Amino acid sequence: MNSRLDQLHSYPFQKLRELFAGISPNPGLTPVNLSIGEPKHATPEFIKQALTANMAGLSNYPLTQGSDVLRQSVAAWCAQRYGVELDPATEILPVNGSREALFAFAQAVVDPTRHKKRVVSPNPFYQIYEGAALLAGATPYYLNTTADNGYRMAWETAPEDLWETVQLAYVCSPGNPTGKVMTLDDWKTIFDLADRHGFVIASDECYSEIHFDETHPPLGALTAAKQLGRGHRNLLVFNSLSKRSNVPGLRSGFVAGDAEVMRKFLLYRTYHGSAMSPMIQAASAAAWADEAHVIENRRLYAEKFAAVQPVLNGVMHAPMPDAAFYLWAAVPGGDDTGFARELFARKHVTVLPGSYLAREAGGRNPGKGMVRIALVDNLQQCRDAAQRVVDFIRES
Repeated sequence: MNSRLDQLHSYPFQKLRELFAGISPNPGLTPVNLSIGEPKHATPEFIKQALTANMAGLSNYPLTQGSDVLRQSVAAWCAQRYGVELDPATEILPVNGSREALFAFAQAVVDPTRHKKRVVSPNPFYQIYEGAALLAGATPYYLNTTADNGYRMAWETAPEDLWETVQLAYVCSPGNPTGKVMTLDDWKTIFDLADRHGFVIASDECYSEIHFDETHPPLGALTAAKQLGRGHRNLLVFNSLSKRSNVPGLRSGFVAGDAEVMRKFLLYRTYHGSAMSPMIQAASAAAWADEAHVIENRRLYAEKFAAVQPVLNGVMHAPMPDAAFYLWAAVPGGDDTGFARELFARKHVTVLPGSYLAREAGGRNPGKGMVRIALVDNLQQCRDAAQRVVDFIRES
């Protein structure tokens, strides 16, 4: 077996199962799970109809590059959303959800002949970044994002000699779990570093369509690059329908950006066997072409934040995020694992300890003392859970 597998950490939800082992939660309370970022709003009917109307496609092997219709639908959405004109043939690639693409990308980018190979990621972070780096034979480098630095990736704090060894930098905006959105200055900093040192940027933007101001959506990497007059050199953006359109089971997303990097990534993927089913491609094209359901989706999340955030912020530090559907909250006393375990036992509410989403770097685990609360359930369930958290804290 690949010895690099031994370097992988247990996934956060495996750790959570182990944390809860032997606990019998209060049987008088309906369970509410706010730990996993799994959208629970209804999938729009027109997406289901597009899926079932194209089942004849099951009799065909799909192309790894995807259909012209899907790539053109994505290109049209990127033009509307990011204000950029992309070539559907060379600058867009459908993928089976952003998760598998983010992982596979490191395998294609990291050069095994280089003596020192580093991959930069935020800390806390989406665990796929770390696993992808390790299995590609690279060493992860974690940039702490904390309240002290406004939850931004403080590129300037990294040692200068680091950048000559970096081949890939993962960024996530809006951030998971912090909800932080990168500014134009933030993008300029990483673009300048990438241009000086030649590394590739993978911008994970799967939460970009969950935000609170219809007139000011989160700034994406492609828009930032255009505003800065830089172009897409060594830049790929990863996005997904899972959160935007409430179809996590569809496993559908796209990668867009640098045509030359994409050419090599497509070559990798033709061997990887990661072509998208034709019926899923048809449903995806329909989803990217419609914005009405996305606006309604945002309204539902905004309603939940308005109901829950002030309640929780009254007993713990739970500020509003810039975007996404998480509250990144500081627990009283600072024991995030103990807090999550006792909350589950006494109130049957599940939240995710922040320390499970981070690694110790610079002498600290930036997730310690924090919990991630995903407002994915319906409004009443989220309200009920928030009140249980309040009662739990006041009773403790």
